[in-house]
Amino acid sequence: MPETNRIEHKQKLTGDLEKEVVAFLNYHEGGVIYIGIDKNGNAVGVSDVDADMLKIKDRLKNNILPSCMGLFDVVHEEREGKDVIKIIVASGPEKPYYLKKYGMSEKGCYIRTGTAAEPMPVKMIEELFSKRTRNSIGKITSPRQDLTFEQLKIYYEAAGITLNKQFARNLELLNEDGKYNYAAYLLADQNNLSIKVAKYNGTGRSDLAESNEYGQESLIKATKQVLDKIDVLNTTITKITPRERENTRLWHPVALREAVINAFVHNDYSKEVPPKFEVFSDRIEITSAGGLPEGLSKAEFFEGFSVPRNKELMRVFRDLGLVEQLGSGVPRILETYSRDCFTFSDNFLRMAFPAPEMSYSGDTPQVTPQVSPQVTPQVDQLVLNLEKEMSREEIQEKMGLLDRKNFRKNYLKPALEAGLIEYTVPDKPNSSQQKYRLTKQGKAYKKELEK
Repeated sequence: MPETNRIEHKQKLTGDLEKEVVAFLNYHEGGVIYIGIDKNGNAVGVSDVDADMLKIKDRLKNNILPSCMGLFDVVHEEREGKDVIKIIVASGPEKPYYLKKYGMSEKGCYIRTGTAAEPMPVKMIEELFSKRTRNSIGKITSPRQDLTFEQLKIYYEAAGITLNKQFARNLELLNEDGKYNYAAYLLADQNNLSIKVAKYNGTGRSDLAESNEYGQESLIKATKQVLDKIDVLNTTITKITPRERENTRLWHPVALREAVINAFVHNDYSKEVPPKFEVFSDRIEITSAGGLPEGLSKAEFFEGFSVPRNKELMRVFRDLGLVEQLGSGVPRILETYSRDCFTFSDNFLRMAFPAPEMSYSGDTPQVTPQVSPQVTPQVDQLVLNLEKEMSREEIQEKMGLLDRKNFRKNYLKPALEAGLIEYTVPDKPNSSQQKYRLTKQGKAYKKELEK
């Protein structure tokens, strides 16, 4: 794997790392830096991965302006049996980025040119600065300053991270005046953001069958609620054919989850328009406000180049495990759905995923669609997350579910009735020592799901 305009190799962690990152932040495609690979593309490894990863995060946080937090990922990989560090850098929305030590000058600003980080000409610095995005949720002052963040703290604790008294500053929830910004408003326990999930009878919007409203609380909680609701609407369909019984979801669950998360993270909240989720008989539509970020083409969008519109939200979503790596969402969606499912306009981006046809043509007899009452999407989730023997609390925490009643009703009970899981203390269902494990049938079913 040779160096390219988007790939930089470093044999070890050196003092010019920030320069390379600045060059990729200022480059319209971003890029990737590998530590532990020599210039010939051979893996040489790093001796202390954890220590180097911490150093990298600290250096990028403190030595680059504007802040690039939320615009990079630092991950561990193995190449040729050796430990390698991969730094994924997105194209930044607030160009020009520069080395804090040297300021916004030719000595501080760099741009990727071919396979090298070159000093940025003064004219380019001035042009980029004149176009710098100022109307971002990190700069907009929150309409309320009496914000609380108990829900956010709970989610961070569940992820094994404790937020200290400086969390608002560390997560960049304060603007330049030290006041809560709009990102803080969206993540606070209370806000006025209303997010709707609607279901219609038929293919149009004239016959509304169900309308659900979420939001007016932490965007993280609203995201999880929408994910849970979409999961319920993503029905498991059973096709009865002359040869076999086929179970399938209306929409691919991984692609659908990525699309929902994408809509939340990249929505243009400065327009005060939330993402929208609509289910029809033949498709599901997910619409987010804001067209493509400035400087990002459709081709680059589909190839996974990332220009996070809301870097503050992106950072929090990654901290909580809702987003894995920068630029991974769209490529995962495209593994199942075509580019034709995406519609772009100046003000909106819409993803429309078709539901599968429920009948066969030609010599194959028509099939009958049936919804399986036992094997629901929630049961699938439970089976995939259950490892060895786990208590109810452990399973809920792993799945990020807070509502115990909902978990028992929609996850545990159906899985038990389907014979996919069983009690470890069967004669005392309500025992304080009760745990759950997969049955032999459940283990076989999990293997099929993982395939």
